[in-house]
Amino acid sequence: MSQTSNALPGFISIETGDGALPVAVAWTLADGRVKHTLIQPLESWLEEEDIALGDYDEETLHTLGVRPLDVIRELEADHDGATLYVNGVGEEFEALERLFDEYSLDPMVELAPAHQLYDELDASQWEDERRKLLDERGLTPLNAEHEVEVMLLLHQQFADQLPDDFALDDESFG
Repeated sequence: MSQTSNALPGFISIETGDGALPVAVAWTLADGRVKHTLIQPLESWLEEEDIALGDYDEETLHTLGVRPLDVIRELEADHDGATLYVNGVGEEFEALERLFDEYSLDPMVELAPAHQLYDELDASQWEDERRKLLDERGLTPLNAEHEVEVMLLLHQQFADQLPDDFALDDESFG
């Protein structure tokens, strides 16, 4: 493994609709818990007719989601200046950029592909392991919470840093 610290790396996944429109996000905290929420779409994001919002409808996102600026603030509070790792198959880079550009802000986090954490895996091997775990656990690909769970489990498998009795715990915000 290329990481020498015992600190748990930060993982993030952003679910998207059309045009890398962010609709849901999940990320890890330093203690391994997962934070997640739906994101309220801004009116400027919905100007196109019949824009797809992933697995959600506009009413659900407005009712259960949080404002994009609140997502940014929460992310900043948890990971300011950090590198967060993504599965590398979604549109996280574009979605994060879109989220911050809306407020003319520079992202306070950097994203990197999660496979880079493990010397013994290349991108295709990591992707194979990811797909295998999603299938074994009956998890939905590209669902933000499920993707973060899989990245944590893969980290446990390949970095052997999490305790054997590690249990995923998550919390919503907003």
